[in-house]
Amino acid sequence: MSDAGPTAVLPRRPLTVGELLDAAVLLLRDQARVLLPLALPLALAEQVLLHPVRMLAGAHPPGWWPGGWAGGEPRLGWYWLLLAVGAATEAMIIALLGNPAARGGGAALLGRRLAPSELLRAARPGATVLAAVTVGLIVGLAGLAGPAWFVAYGLLGLVVPVLMLDGVPAHRAPGRAVRLAGRVGGRAGAVRLLGYLGWWLVRVGIGLGVPYGLGLLGLFDVSAWALPVAVAAQAAVNTLAYPALACLDAVLHLETRIRTEGLDIRLSRAPAGVPEPVLLAARR
Repeated sequence: MSDAGPTAVLPRRPLTVGELLDAAVLLLRDQARVLLPLALPLALAEQVLLHPVRMLAGAHPPGWWPGGWAGGEPRLGWYWLLLAVGAATEAMIIALLGNPAARGGGAALLGRRLAPSELLRAARPGATVLAAVTVGLIVGLAGLAGPAWFVAYGLLGLVVPVLMLDGVPAHRAPGRAVRLAGRVGGRAGAVRLLGYLGWWLVRVGIGLGVPYGLGLLGLFDVSAWALPVAVAAQAAVNTLAYPALACLDAVLHLETRIRTEGLDIRLSRAPAGVPEPVLLAARR
């Protein structure tokens, strides 16, 4: 099993930060036929869930800034809750998409591309949903505490990749994920936050730019169509951003194992015929 080379989705060596981000994009490109259709209904469901909280917070499109009802005083308490609920839903969606993303990343490390039918095949669905809900609740509660969100988001991104690839029981996956993300001075957690920041800027730019741009062109009545256009733009960009972040989690997980556990050496020395789950399972 030789290294697939510098053009591989995930070369078997420690990567720089730029290479990690590139690898996540390559992984997303390889899995786009599966991840994007899965992400779209989740992104739309998130917009539906957030709508009543936005109304309670007085947050109006396209910027969703707190403005109060009918121009009244902003309801900052409700707006803080809106931010926490948004943090919880996006963390949950990224974790759910992490199931096929991690399996695709593991196959890519072994020099194989999974067919869409293989990615869509259920793999520990119950444990994945439970892990996603748990991660979402923790990140949402951390969001209520303000800066604690950075810690929770940075450390919990590898839970589903650990669950999918490391062969550990479900109850041990969060602890192992936190330990992996905290290694090498919290490198994986910091890169995860960097990736989130990059996609947040893209999401804000498109979410604001599309409604304002169409309004300036006079293509629709801003007062009548601001809400559906803003929601559609936000759902569309999240349909791309969430799978990209899930792919980044998969890449970070495998690269951290290469960097700190010698996974690349283990794969190079493995005899032929060893099943993939055994090759990628964490040694206990």
